Amino acid sequence: MSAPDAVEYLPLSRPARVRGALRHRANWVQLMRFVVVGASGYVVNVTMFAAATGLAGYHHLVAATLAFLVAVTNNFWWNRIWTFGTRHVRKRLQAPRFLGVSLVGFVVAAAVLEVLVSVGSVTPIVAQATAIVIATPVNFAGAKLWSFRAERGSGR
Repeated sequence: MSAPDAVEYLPLSRPARVRGALRHRANWVQLMRFVVVGASGYVVNVTMFAAATGLAGYHHLVAATLAFLVAVTNNFWWNRIWTFGTRHVRKRLQAPRFLGVSLVGFVVAAAVLEVLVSVGSVTPIVAQATAIVIATPVNFAGAKLWSFRAERGSGR
């Protein structure tokens, strides 16, 4: 193989891969589906958070944890089936990955929540809603690149 041929077979740089991914319509459709599922999880989360803080009187971090657990279950189900279409892959492979990614997003959201409530004097419900939005990019990247990625040899 000559030197010019070797350049042709080198792996693409990260910026080139990102540009290539941004050009594929399927990635944008997947992102929109993720946003729709995330919106449903957002409603579930904020509703559960409001009930836990308002009706049950739980501390905002306890309420955020309970709301997270309910919303993450909702989001896993819909992302697995509709967003990433990976029901053919065993749940026991995807669920721990999704939970791990979601926990990272939760830690980001909980930190933002605590800062907004304790330092910023923002009401807990507004702080929770804001924190979820801020953590969403972390969750999408993790879900796409790890939790629901196509397995090698699956043709996906």
